[in-house]
Amino acid sequence: MNRPNIVFVVADDLGFADLGCYGGRVPVSPVLDRLAARGLRFTQGYANSPVCSPTRFALMTGRYQYRLRGAAEEPINSKSRGSTTLGLPPEHPTLPSLLRGAGYRTALVGKWHLGYPPAFGPLRSGYDEFFGPMSGGVDYFSHCDSRGTHDLWQGEAEHREEGYLTDLISARAVETIERFAAPGGAPFFLSVHYTAPHWPWETRDDAASAEEVKDNLFHLHGGNIHTYRRMIEHMDEGIGRIVAALEARGVADDTLIVFTSDNGGERFSDSWPLVGGKMDLTEGGIRVPWIAYWPARIAPGGTSAQLCMTMDWSATMLAAAGVAADPAHPLDGVSLLPVFADPAHEFERPLHWRMNHRGQRALRDGRWKYLQVDGHEYLFDLSADERERANLGKREPVRLAAMRDAWLAWNETMPPIPPDATVSLGYGAADMPQR
Repeated sequence: MNRPNIVFVVADDLGFADLGCYGGRVPVSPVLDRLAARGLRFTQGYANSPVCSPTRFALMTGRYQYRLRGAAEEPINSKSRGSTTLGLPPEHPTLPSLLRGAGYRTALVGKWHLGYPPAFGPLRSGYDEFFGPMSGGVDYFSHCDSRGTHDLWQGEAEHREEGYLTDLISARAVETIERFAAPGGAPFFLSVHYTAPHWPWETRDDAASAEEVKDNLFHLHGGNIHTYRRMIEHMDEGIGRIVAALEARGVADDTLIVFTSDNGGERFSDSWPLVGGKMDLTEGGIRVPWIAYWPARIAPGGTSAQLCMTMDWSATMLAAAGVAADPAHPLDGVSLLPVFADPAHEFERPLHWRMNHRGQRALRDGRWKYLQVDGHEYLFDLSADERERANLGKREPVRLAAMRDAWLAWNETMPPIPPDATVSLGYGAADMPQR
């Protein structure tokens, strides 16, 4: 079997129902909708965290992010500049480093958000090439972070280039494919990690607002649902260019394209019927779009209800490439190749989360979900109540206790949350369950 090329596309703060193929109210994602129709769409796919950088630790390592100190930050922010501990350790095996060790060419185009140079960076963690911002959020035109520091890089050198960041990421991804997809060349792994539709709320037509926005990236007095949707459209158009480049090079059939989001949506996201958003362990904060497209191995039109989370993508990509994990760092993620072959195939897959923010805990096991927020416990049957409105804890006390114990047993296998870990609240419309 030929080793596939892999294109790993990650959106930033995109909600579960923001795409047409997940019930979106307006047609903003024709390219992704078409990939879902021609590939496999997961309905129970989750992010490893409801906030940016912890999920990225998981997708890079294929392991629960709680195993690494940097992932205890919710999320890593600009105060981490100069830290030698708050980032992805260069010595830790990663998805790109394992693939590169097996002969893959590797590149990250887009957001890093896993620690700042000189201690951390994409080229230190398995990528041959890097183009994009190091931090969590940047202005789409000035490319400055929340402290007003210019944050666009090529390799380990600061890079200045005019343009709307989503379009720059798309263009660089296309250019990388055109170089990497040479006939008879090595397979490639390309991460395309968009900053869209993360704040600030700017479309490619909003350059005039950049001077104001760059000093106030949260942009609380600006933006609207129409701007947010247009930002998704710009990203979708770029993904269309990426697919077209793969087709033009004749490698589309042997390329696995994966699309997901790093966490649930924020201010203008629409995750109906789910409740909550970024920073929440309610469904709206962690359940996200999951699409896999691989013409050589995935039949069109499939839908899967398999429970899965971000780190399973990492395990799946390694399995697809025939690459083993580092024995000293066994994966927590599970390969989904059997589901690629048969979307009806399902296996038991309990999923665990914890958040320093509001002392949140969650366990998804089958149709049941255990949730704790601010010391209050909840038990939901998501097969009947995906909005998490009916707390069945008093009706099912034995099940509640069993799931609590299962979460506690899992938590004992993880390092504790360090006392100096910080929480940097995002701005969203979270709707946590009430007692």
